[in-house]
Amino acid sequence: MFRALPSVLARPSGAVRTCVLVALLAALTLSGLAILELVREQTGTPGFFVGLGLAVLPVPPLLAAFGWVGRAAPRPRAELLFCFGWGAGAAALIAILANSFATEWIARTTADASAADRLGSVAIAPVVEELAKAAPVLLVFAVRRRQSAGPADGLVAAGFTATGFAFTENILYLGNAYGQDLASGSGVLESMTAATFFVRVMVSPFAHPLFTVLSGLGFGAAALGAGRARRVGLPAAGLALAMGAHALWNSSSRFGEYGFAVVYGSVMVPVFGVLLWLAVRMRRRRLRAVAAELAVYASAGWLAPAEVPALASVPARSLACALARHSGGRAAGRAVSRYAADAAALALLRRRARRGGPAWEPEFTRREGELLRGLWLRRATAGPALSRAAVLEELLPPRAADDPAWWAGPGAPAGVPAPRRSDPSRSATSADPSSSHPCALPGGGGLR
Repeated sequence: MFRALPSVLARPSGAVRTCVLVALLAALTLSGLAILELVREQTGTPGFFVGLGLAVLPVPPLLAAFGWVGRAAPRPRAELLFCFGWGAGAAALIAILANSFATEWIARTTADASAADRLGSVAIAPVVEELAKAAPVLLVFAVRRRQSAGPADGLVAAGFTATGFAFTENILYLGNAYGQDLASGSGVLESMTAATFFVRVMVSPFAHPLFTVLSGLGFGAAALGAGRARRVGLPAAGLALAMGAHALWNSSSRFGEYGFAVVYGSVMVPVFGVLLWLAVRMRRRRLRAVAAELAVYASAGWLAPAEVPALASVPARSLACALARHSGGRAAGRAVSRYAADAAALALLRRRARRGGPAWEPEFTRREGELLRGLWLRRATAGPALSRAAVLEELLPPRAADDPAWWAGPGAPAGVPAPRRSDPSRSATSADPSSSHPCALPGGGGLR
């Protein structure tokens, strides 16, 4: 019985997965309602709605920025929505309750309310908040570690989580500031609301995402590691950096009159610049990897060569989706989007398996078969749209449009490349070893 337990836990049934999903959705919904009511009680109803209206302004740009990084190899939307919902609901609720409890306990113990508030903001809040924001990233990588392709996935998941957390926190700060302005009768320009909006929304909207991204990068890098020390050490190091940066940011106002400006200019802006450069670099490297790895599948006949440059170009993918929607409706557009996502995941899976060595081959074989079957089912719809997008974006080499092989691929029946296979339900690795399977070696298998 105990020998079978690991396999049962590793492959939960559909009912178990459904129950877990329902429980998570219920927990997120209840925590979201609880945090909104808690914030409304602290700010008052007018302050709550003013804070809500102002706090929502930086959310779309931040989500768009993290989505732009992740579009090279898109993650499931449900996963990103889960991260955002956890940050806005569960993480914010945990932070408010834990910070309030710890600060009140320190104040009762030391009989010094000001010292308790100072210690709470510098030592307790960074630890509690970064742990709460790291929880969904940990869960995503624990459940989908084999589908994660590296630090970029951690950056995107952490960014969505932190954006949700900052959204709820900004409602609280802006709502409280509006309540103070109502009580004092301050004008608009001299109001606490305007000052809070300027600092939190205009000057430092990236503060919470910046901290949590450090944790996300640690989790993402650990997902590529095979050793226990790396899988534990890298997330721990990322969390430590996130907590340290958060503590430094919270303590900046206590460094004197210009403490905030000094920390902002000497720490926050440079770190933000480095992370921005790193995000752009990771995105470019992913797109190059997609082009290089999919070229192998194109040479084996699974893709038409004209599809490869389109799949390695985000604008071309978007154009292909638009072309498919125009000719076949929303279902066709969704098919192209899913085809592009599966193709990118396949390319990154192959790159990861080649770098991971023989230990990754069993998982690679299973996952590759799933992705290739998904590509097969959508090939007739997505292939022509992607090829057309490659032409319109001028991504093809000269004279490629006159070469039929670029459009159909070698031996492609009815425009669907399937070399030496007649049943799309078969695993890609179940074919004869002498076939043109992209990862088969002449010596009997393995990764190139």
